Amino acid sequence: MTLPLAQRIALVTGASRGIGRGLAKELARQGAHVIAVARTQGGLEELDDEIRTGGGEATLVPCDLKDFDALDRLGLAIHQRWGKLDILVANAGLLGPVTPLPHIDQKQWDDSIAVNVTANYRLLRSMDPLLRSSDAGRVVSISSGAGNKADLSPYKGMYAVSKAALDAIMRTYAAECAATSNIKVTIVNPGIVRTKMRAQLMPGEDPLTLPTPDEVAPQIAALCAPSWMHNGCLFQLPEGVLKKFQGPANC
Repeated sequence: MTLPLAQRIALVTGASRGIGRGLAKELARQGAHVIAVARTQGGLEELDDEIRTGGGEATLVPCDLKDFDALDRLGLAIHQRWGKLDILVANAGLLGPVTPLPHIDQKQWDDSIAVNVTANYRLLRSMDPLLRSSDAGRVVSISSGAGNKADLSPYKGMYAVSKAALDAIMRTYAAECAATSNIKVTIVNPGIVRTKMRAQLMPGEDPLTLPTPDEVAPQIAALCAPSWMHNGCLFQLPEGVLKKFQGPANC
C-alpha cells in the first residue's frame, strides 16, 4: 500500500519536542522524508530513533534558528539533494517573558522576535523556490490564539505580538502564492496541548488533562497533504474548524 505522503520532503522546525516532534513522527509515519530542525542534538537523535523504529526516514539538522545564514545554507543543501521541498512546518517558537510589556528587557524582546518572526521570514525566503518546485507545496504555521483573538490577555504581550506578526507574514505569503503557484498556506491554532511551553505558562495545570502532541499531530498532518486545497485560512484545531481571519474590530 502506498503511504499518503510517500516521496514527499518535509521540513519541521522545533522538531525535538512538543508539537514539532509529534508532527515529525506523524509525517514520517505517512511516508514523508522528514528534515528535522532543532537546537538540541540529543532530542533530534531520540526523534530519529523513533522515526526509524517506525520504518520512516529523517535527516537531522541541529540548528539555532537565530543563525539566519544557516537557514540559507539549509535551503541550498535541500536544493542540491532533492531539488524541491513539499512541506514546510514552521513550528519552533519561544514563549518569551510573561510580564507587563514595559518590564520586558531588550534582549528578551530581540530573542523572541528573532525566533518567532524573523527566522520564519528567512525560512520562507530560503525555501520559497523549493516549495514552488513541488507539485503541491504546503506550508503549515503553528500559531496561537494569543496572536489572533480579539480579547488579548495581559502579561502575554511578547508572545502575542510575535505570533500576530507571524500570522501577518504567513497571510501575506498565502496571498502572494495564490495566483502564482500551487503552494497552500495554513495557519494553525493548536489550542491547549501538553507541551513544555504550556507547563511554563500554566505550572499549576494537570498535564494529564491535556491532549498530547502525538494525539493532535494527525489533524495537522492532514493540512500537509497534496489534497489539501485551502489557502490563507486559520485552522482551529480543538474544534476542527477552518476559519477566515476576521476584519478589524468596530469599537
